Amino acid sequence: MLEIIQKGGPVMIPILLCSIVALAVALERLHHFYRVRIDTKKFLHSVLDAVRRNKIKEAIEVCEQTPSPVARILKTGLMKHDQPKEEIREAMEDAAHHTIPRLEQNLGILGTISHIAPLLGLLGTVTGLVRSFQVIQEKSSAMNPINPGDLAGGIWEALLTTVAGLTVAIPTIVLYNYLVNRVNRFVNEMEIGATELLEGLSRRGA
Repeated sequence: MLEIIQKGGPVMIPILLCSIVALAVALERLHHFYRVRIDTKKFLHSVLDAVRRNKIKEAIEVCEQTPSPVARILKTGLMKHDQPKEEIREAMEDAAHHTIPRLEQNLGILGTISHIAPLLGLLGTVTGLVRSFQVIQEKSSAMNPINPGDLAGGIWEALLTTVAGLTVAIPTIVLYNYLVNRVNRFVNEMEIGATELLEGLSRRGA
């Protein structure tokens, strides 16, 4: 690995750092999403059943015992169950505005790395070609024959950095899109949960 990094030139260092950061962010987000994963249908059934029975405190306790963004949103609405429908909706929307950024935390880093990693690879390709042309110029001016081995260093640098940049960028893009999709699913579940809770509270009031 050290030999490959050395042959790839100085651009390999930021590419390697990008891979480490991307892996750390992806693992942290995957772990976080795993911890807050729940059976949303079962959870909503429990909350709405308690609401139908006018057991608001029980519904709040179910939310408090459920480590999920959906539970936090519904708890906010339940805390204002005796308020007008619009006020309940606004309270849940405000809670969602604070919850969604937590879900999206550090995803921007993955998006940035997925863009700059191939650019770093391209930069390494250019610097490798520059090295090769420098050798050609030096050999030509000194009237020395040019051997393939003289160009090997620059060609190695050009090829290795391209491969390294793409190797980092491709899985990072896949992980970024997967995690964004998970966030969108959470947001969709929050919207469905909030709508069903409002309907449940309205029917209870009626």
